[in-house]
Amino acid sequence: MMREHTITIRVRYQETDAQGRVHHANYVTYFEQGRVELLRAAGFNYREIEAAGIMLVVSEVGCQYFLPAQYDDELQVTTRTISAKGARIEHEYEVRRDADLLARGRTVVACIDRTGRVRRLPEWLREGPGGEAGA
Repeated sequence: MMREHTITIRVRYQETDAQGRVHHANYVTYFEQGRVELLRAAGFNYREIEAAGIMLVVSEVGCQYFLPAQYDDELQVTTRTISAKGARIEHEYEVRRDADLLARGRTVVACIDRTGRVRRLPEWLREGPGGEAGA
């Protein structure tokens, strides 16, 4: 699995609150966008993963906020794969506006089948298309 990937997101007006700042819940959405694009950059398509009967569901999420983002800010979301073993993939995130660190987060996704039963990550998802180990 690819270890790190960065995407750029422009803050949309509807993501802001009454104070004109990005509402805290949107950072979890930014993390998801980063995670999906990390998979894509590693050669995987999330739709195809689900079609193969593999569901990756968030089992843990956390976020620390340092500075606010506002409408029309251009943000860089860096997603890092910390580990991919057993039935879990752990990611860390940094959200920056230029050099400023706005937020740092962490998620754990669990691998389940269509019935909701936990299953081990398939080897091809742990290693990635080029055989690169996830952790």
